[in-house]
Amino acid sequence: MPPATATLRPGMRAVLARPHVTAMLAGTLVGRLPTAMAPIALLLAVRADGGPVLLGGALAACYGLAAAFGQPLLGRLVDRTRLAPITALSTAVASAAFTALAVLGAADHPLAAAGLAALAGAATPPLEAGLRALWPRLVPDPDAHRAAYTLDSVSQETVFVTGPLLATALCQLASPAAALAACALTGAAGSLAVILRPPARWRPPATRAGHWTGPLRSHGLLLLLAAMALLGANLGSFSVLAVALADRHAIGWLAGLLPALLAVGSLLGGLVYARSPWNLPLPRQLVYASAGYAICFAPLLITTAPPLTASLSTLPGLYLAPLLAIAFQLADRLAPVGTATEAAAWLIAIIGVGQALGTALAGRLAEHGPAAVAALPVLAAALAAAVLLTRTDLLEPATTAPEKTA
Repeated sequence: MPPATATLRPGMRAVLARPHVTAMLAGTLVGRLPTAMAPIALLLAVRADGGPVLLGGALAACYGLAAAFGQPLLGRLVDRTRLAPITALSTAVASAAFTALAVLGAADHPLAAAGLAALAGAATPPLEAGLRALWPRLVPDPDAHRAAYTLDSVSQETVFVTGPLLATALCQLASPAAALAACALTGAAGSLAVILRPPARWRPPATRAGHWTGPLRSHGLLLLLAAMALLGANLGSFSVLAVALADRHAIGWLAGLLPALLAVGSLLGGLVYARSPWNLPLPRQLVYASAGYAICFAPLLITTAPPLTASLSTLPGLYLAPLLAIAFQLADRLAPVGTATEAAAWLIAIIGVGQALGTALAGRLAEHGPAAVAALPVLAAALAAAVLLTRTDLLEPATTAPEKTA
């Protein structure tokens, strides 16, 4: 792309200057903090009570799996009603579940803790999917959509920088109960900020897809979901690797630092991507980003030394925000008319499913040491890139959803 053309692309500042964008984005970020805090808080709560990593991983998996089942349903309800009432109801349920977890001894009452973790996950407010479905209406200029989705992905990484560190700090300085209570408070505060904004009360487009499968009848979207499930497994197993390394080396802050460093890399990568002059089709961009992500994870196979692992954790993050920004742009284009929120919710959900399964499997491998756990995120990242390479043609929006408009 010639430099003169690149300068014409609307940037993140132009997107932020649009009405309601800053407030909606800020509320969504605060309201989503529990999704990054809860897995670490649950793992550390079990460890603080003398329970095994396997139980902590199972509780985190219950939370993630339940969120994965709940998000598409909540997304479909948003597509058929509005964002505000669905967010209000789900937030009330999730906050109550987190409050109950804060006063319950997870290691002493594992079944009750699993039920509450599942309830908190299933009631995760559809803030992320709701905002991503609103971008074409918040930012009507199609040329600004790339900047909008990149801003979304980049800013969401602050959740995964702040969330694990906040949860770890609260566990270390106060207690795991304080971290779980903070999940209830931050979720409620962020959701309230979104509910009070006019876009949360906008009615969805009048044209809606009536087929019971919703956006899942798009073959391209199904391929994208398969790859994102593997990406989720990568992220979930990486969190357990961080806890396993913290236990092995008796360095508690590693549990929150390594995921945060991955998110820092993602933040930087997203900023670079937003300024890059790529004119490649979105499917090809997605393949390149997933391949780069997998390659940068490979060095984790050769070391589990804390300083080197911490340094290496930033590298794959450089591709993470671009990968997610491209994936959500494609999901919006591949989804049939009237299913935008549900399509985004499915993408979020499938990442959560993969994350939960990766967490559970890595929790079992943790019994054999960090080296065994390290192989899982590397393998999952490589498989995600391989899946996208199998049928990249299915990701062409024009062939799967020609009727879709911004």
